[in-house]
Amino acid sequence: MTIMPGHEGRPPILATETPKGPWGQGDDTPGAGGPRNPWSLPPGGRKPGAKPTALDDFLNKARGGGGGGGGGFNGLPGAPNARALWLIGAGIILLVWVLYTSIHPIAPQERGVVTYLGRYSGTLDPGIAMTLPAPIARVVKVDVQNIRIENFPESGTENLMLTRDQNIIDLAYAVRWKISSPQNYVFQIDRPRETVRATAESAMREVVANVTLDSALGPGRAGIENQVQERMQKVLDDYKSGIVVVGVGIKQADPPARVNDAFKDVTAAQQDAQGARNQAQSYAKQVVARAEGEASQFDKVYEQYRLAPEVTRRRMYYETMEAVLAKSDKTIVEPTGVVPYLPMGNARRLPDATPAQPAQPAQPVVTTGGGQ
Repeated sequence: MTIMPGHEGRPPILATETPKGPWGQGDDTPGAGGPRNPWSLPPGGRKPGAKPTALDDFLNKARGGGGGGGGGFNGLPGAPNARALWLIGAGIILLVWVLYTSIHPIAPQERGVVTYLGRYSGTLDPGIAMTLPAPIARVVKVDVQNIRIENFPESGTENLMLTRDQNIIDLAYAVRWKISSPQNYVFQIDRPRETVRATAESAMREVVANVTLDSALGPGRAGIENQVQERMQKVLDDYKSGIVVVGVGIKQADPPARVNDAFKDVTAAQQDAQGARNQAQSYAKQVVARAEGEASQFDKVYEQYRLAPEVTRRRMYYETMEAVLAKSDKTIVEPTGVVPYLPMGNARRLPDATPAQPAQPAQPVVTTGGGQ
């Protein structure tokens, strides 16, 4: 048997030498062979003046630690930690929310409908009011003085309706309404504007269906507007909508566009006929007034006649003869010395002719006086 001197003959597990790693012998002393371990401190240790990086500072604060000064914040002793800051921020937000949802400024034209947990509680008048914060209490502001206007139709299309005499009319109108009861307006109907429009359309068609075309085109407009307003208000009151109809106005009432020209001619003829009727009525009034005046004058004459019949009769005779003879040619002859033949036809043609001498006496042709 041969015995090898030294440690070469011992097994590797019993070797006392330190095994070498991938970075050399494991020390970073100068002159030791092999590369230096990157995870070990540099030779001589960390430099004494090195400051912590921003990442280190952020991680330290996130873990609740502080800088120097015994756990303070940014070096201030006794400063709150991150949890306390979160609580303070949440408290400020909660306070702002409570103030914002508890104080309610109500304008003069508005009313505030208050609900507690969804149930109606009351109505706020104009001014500054306070309630519990949301979501316990909620306030819905409603403008009760604004007059809203709904135009029919909304676009420039035709709005055709059927009249009682089976004619078609193109009608454009407007409905004015406002809020009378804020609580009913908020709770009783879901879509107030759509409800008003549907009610107005239904009422207008019902009223137009009961009038003639001539009435809808001219003199019956005021009656149609009043009837539509009354019917709308009745329906909205039945719904307890809290809406009052201020007025209904017809802006345009025309026949359909295809027959509009013919209807204009008819309307012009109707206006001419109405003008002729007005003239006839005026003339009739003048004639009646004249006749009444003459009758009144006759009554006065009759009263005088009853007091003195003979005198009145003679005066009426004279006045009548004067009115008749004033417009005709007259020839006056004396009662004596008149020839039997007198050429009356040539009297106007020969005004300067010398009358012939009578041959013999004759009876007078015209006599005056005595009323005989």
